[in-house]
Amino acid sequence: MNLKHALNNPINRFISTALSLYILWFCLYKFWLNPSRYIDDAVIHNLKWLSVNGLSILGFDLIDFSNIDSSITTLGIDGSHGVWIGDPCNGVEIFALFSIFILAYPGRIINKLIYIPLGILAIHLSNALRIMALAYIAYIDTSWLEFNHNYTFTIIIYTLVFFLWWFWVKTFSSKVLF
Repeated sequence: MNLKHALNNPINRFISTALSLYILWFCLYKFWLNPSRYIDDAVIHNLKWLSVNGLSILGFDLIDFSNIDSSITTLGIDGSHGVWIGDPCNGVEIFALFSIFILAYPGRIINKLIYIPLGILAIHLSNALRIMALAYIAYIDTSWLEFNHNYTFTIIIYTLVFFLWWFWVKTFSSKVLF
């Protein structure tokens, strides 16, 4: 099998495009975006804002952590130790994986330009709900926090991403590869 024939195979083209985009993303994030802190800090700040306002609307009194250490983004319900929002859980890497899949998979560019931001918004809002739920869990019983952070909400978020991918393939993609 020659290279031209291999690249004409839609599955090989999808995999090579996705892999190339991931390598580009990894290098861009590792060496420029993450060290600059611009994207991570903006996403974390917005997650905290959404979560604090959501919990306040639900009637919870919140702890003000800004006097303790303003460099660590923490929020919590009064009476708990709160939760910390850091880079590994801010969703930026999931935004990239979601976007890479959509960009690599066949479909009209205009649909991708609309669907990617809407998908990222859905993931981001789900992450804010996850943080609110984790803050509530920390308030109820901290022994449940680690399990729910590591398993329950990871499964929920990745199920959402998988559903968004599936919806793209079934609704907007011009071809079904798999």
